[in-house]
Amino acid sequence: MTYKLGITGGIATGKTTVANDFRAAGYPVIDVDGIARAVAVPGSKILAALQHEFGSMIIQGDGTLNRGLLAKVVFGHPRRLKRLNDIMQPAIRAQFERELKRAVGTGADLVVADVPLLYEQHYEDYFDGIAVVTVPAQRQQERLAVRDGLTVNEALARINSQLPLDEKVARANFAINTDVPAELRRVEVQQLIAHILNTQSL
Repeated sequence: MTYKLGITGGIATGKTTVANDFRAAGYPVIDVDGIARAVAVPGSKILAALQHEFGSMIIQGDGTLNRGLLAKVVFGHPRRLKRLNDIMQPAIRAQFERELKRAVGTGADLVVADVPLLYEQHYEDYFDGIAVVTVPAQRQQERLAVRDGLTVNEALARINSQLPLDEKVARANFAINTDVPAELRRVEVQQLIAHILNTQSL
């Protein structure tokens, strides 16, 4: 039986890095952020709907979605954010379900899904267990500011717009700290894999 593990955490906590550790260990990984990019490619109904809702300014010169600008357009505006989710989430969820079914169908002992808004978008029931990727708050702010070109205050506002990280940890089965050397993080992932597989074999 395949164990389905959801990975989530706050913005800029290192979810993708941890997901890549599972991928390197040989397990299928579903990238929900990648799905979000794929459903809004040029020529798609989703991109056309986004352009109609938010204007042509969110489309770059090559016809692709300017995700950074769209984030700024909807951030701090609940109605706009709801419209964005109404347009995007049904297509994202449908593709996620297809990919999850396909991954489980491979017969892998463990299937992993990197779902940034796992709790916010209510993906919990798809998984046998959930791991939250954590990092100290100050480090998270610094990472986000550097990654997205934000001021520290802008980064903090983005972080505070999501479900608090400590609440996610409290609701999860496992926590993975990424504020450690890469080798220690990989060891932590390997230990989690061993724990899951040992539990499955009981």
